[in-house]
Amino acid sequence: LWPLSHQEPLKCVKAVCKYKLNMVGKYKIVLICVHNIVFVDNVVTYVMSVCLLQTECDLEKGLEMRKWVLSGILATEETYLSHLEALLLPMKPLKAAATTSQPVLTVAQIETIFFKVPELYEIHKEFYDGLLPRVQQWSHHQRVGDLFQKLASQLGVYRAFVDNYELAVETAEKCCQANTQFAEISENLKVRSPKDCKDQTAKNSLEALLYKPVDRVTRSTLVLHDLLKHTPTSHPDHPLLQDALRISQNFLSSINEETTPRRQSMTVKKGENRQLLKDSFMVELVEGARKLRHVFLFTDLLLCAKLKKQIGGKNQQYDSKWYIPLTELTFQGPEETEPLTIPQVPDEELDAMKVKISHLRSEIQREKRANKGSKVIDRLRKKLSEQESLLLLTSPSMPLRVYNKNGKSYSFLISSDYERAEWKEIIKEQQKKCFKTSSLTSMELQMLTNSCVKLQTVHHIPLSINKEAFQSLPLFLSDLYCTLEVDSFGFFSNKAKTRVYRYTTEPKWNEEFEIELEGSQTLRLLCYEKCYNKTKQNKEDGESTDRIMGKGQIPLDPQTLQGKDWQRTVIPMNGIEVKLSMKFTSREFSLKRMPSRKPMGVFGVKISTVTKRERSKVPYIVRQCLEEIERRGMEEVGIYRVSGVATDIQALKTAFDTNNKDVSVMMSEMDVNAIAGTLKLYFRELPEPLFTDELYPNFAGGITLSDSVAKESCMLNLLLSLPEPNLVTFLFLLDHLKRVAEKESVNKMSLHNLATVFGPTLLRPAEKDSKIPANPTQPISMGDSWSLEVMAQVQVLLYFLQLETIPTPDSKRQSILFSTEV
Repeated sequence: LWPLSHQEPLKCVKAVCKYKLNMVGKYKIVLICVHNIVFVDNVVTYVMSVCLLQTECDLEKGLEMRKWVLSGILATEETYLSHLEALLLPMKPLKAAATTSQPVLTVAQIETIFFKVPELYEIHKEFYDGLLPRVQQWSHHQRVGDLFQKLASQLGVYRAFVDNYELAVETAEKCCQANTQFAEISENLKVRSPKDCKDQTAKNSLEALLYKPVDRVTRSTLVLHDLLKHTPTSHPDHPLLQDALRISQNFLSSINEETTPRRQSMTVKKGENRQLLKDSFMVELVEGARKLRHVFLFTDLLLCAKLKKQIGGKNQQYDSKWYIPLTELTFQGPEETEPLTIPQVPDEELDAMKVKISHLRSEIQREKRANKGSKVIDRLRKKLSEQESLLLLTSPSMPLRVYNKNGKSYSFLISSDYERAEWKEIIKEQQKKCFKTSSLTSMELQMLTNSCVKLQTVHHIPLSINKEAFQSLPLFLSDLYCTLEVDSFGFFSNKAKTRVYRYTTEPKWNEEFEIELEGSQTLRLLCYEKCYNKTKQNKEDGESTDRIMGKGQIPLDPQTLQGKDWQRTVIPMNGIEVKLSMKFTSREFSLKRMPSRKPMGVFGVKISTVTKRERSKVPYIVRQCLEEIERRGMEEVGIYRVSGVATDIQALKTAFDTNNKDVSVMMSEMDVNAIAGTLKLYFRELPEPLFTDELYPNFAGGITLSDSVAKESCMLNLLLSLPEPNLVTFLFLLDHLKRVAEKESVNKMSLHNLATVFGPTLLRPAEKDSKIPANPTQPISMGDSWSLEVMAQVQVLLYFLQLETIPTPDSKRQSILFSTEV
């Protein structure tokens, strides 16, 4: 509806043209027809139709692809016919011998083993002979739909073949055992090679060839789907191919329903019950590339499968990649096993994915509140699923290797030690009571893979967290410590580590940690036994690690943690119970900059006041902390990321605030993570950030400049505009952080990781002073550390970390870092 005027209707029609052209991509608008104009109360209503046509170029490309698809179908048909011919080749002499005094097989046995093979050959020979001349005399108007429709209508022969398949294989096996002549025949069936290799033949077993029709029928819908994709809807073949696809899909669905076992178990050869124990999506490392797999652990074997979608994406299907019987599986490879090279994805890319996931989740919630249509929400959910799948594929980096008894290895990448220990425990426990599994036939493997659709407990990507069954923890005197993990958008990382408690079965750590949450939903606790003898350390997965003694987890329910009081909870590990208390503090409150109540203290006091009082260029607390960390913390895994004990940090804070002369002695006896935490707390509690409230919006704007020269000029000029104490202290810290990153291979702290830790601490202004409001169309939740503002703070610090040098005069830099006043 538009207001009635001379110009407005024309403008609106143009707007519609432009909008449609942008939306439809490869289509072009050829006509907009105004069917009717209705006047009601000075408002004009246009009833219009838009005619969309594919461009001639796109049609040409689609029809050309149609020819290549059909050429591929012809090639596979020729191969399939050669397999059927190889089956028929011994059938005639066997039938002739059956009527003699020395038959190899009886007539009944022959008819059972080769049941419906002649009929299948005739059906596909007729289809091939009909398709070949049409492809050879190709034109874009050529029709082939009738051939595919007729082929689909004859799928009933496959029904009879599949119903008889197991009996045919069983009969063939019995005949091979009873008759050596037939055994030799069945192992040496000759299959002719393609036309360009006329002189060559390949040998196949009878069992392998009998499986070919089963495999063929499962792929029938894929062939039709490919052909339909490149057949225009206006082509006469389109309705015929659609009909053929419908018949094939219905037939395949009925086959799958009848051959898929019940949900909870499958019967294997010796009458044993095969049950699914555990499954999850995992990343497999295949020739250096990451591949998403769905791994199924049964009571007798480990199955690795690839998830694929059926036509229309409604139903799930699996392709089997490999399996290992549990009796042949080990985690310890041969000595000559090559070390695993893991392809790493830059942290910046992972963070970008997390930002997208965060924004998509917020947008979905906003659309729900606005009661928008389901199509909009479905589209957003699809994008969210794609980003989560991508994060699942690229994020894990902890190896889990399994070996077959023949020495072949398979490598998975997992996000934390928790999952790795869990898989190992349940496999080792099952191996103690596992029955021996004979090799699966092709049909049995196909049936097992089909059953995964109904057996699976994990349906969504990324994997959902199930209730865990924990193994018992043996109680004996040992050196124990715990680590705390939380997930960040579904992937876990270590956030805190307790002291090692020595020679006791009842450790009482009584330690407090402050842990940052990033889209977190679960807290995990892992208990380790400290191993000091490196020769006895666990060498599995190519890493030396302390031994996991127990593990457990609890959900981080926002509703439960919103209260002001501490929430007491217990994490059971069967053998022991770990008691802990939690309290949630919003990020805005934890990073709120408060002035000190102690004028003569250090924390919460302006940096210029402290340096003037100390007659120094860099505050004493910064120099002392960095010196101690460089002395014994440069190779500490997760330095600055792993939280220190809160009570230790508070003790150090008090010592620095009261100018305690024994502070250096205290530091030498404390865990290095507590010292790193004290340094971060000092910067966080400055009444004004190191980069100042005044210059912060300029830094945040400068980092977005696309021209590299302009960006460098802007960022360096801003940096040198900082007050001298701020600049000197920052350059002192910057040099230290670069030295930390040089040890990344050991401490796992890259420049990006360090920027993520320190960026919000050094730049984040008080909430009321924030110069970058959140995008009103994409609200960020209060606890969301991946907001645009936080990302800007990280990027600013990362920019300076990545600069090889800060171009300040050498003399000034020397005086900054090595002044006699310091």
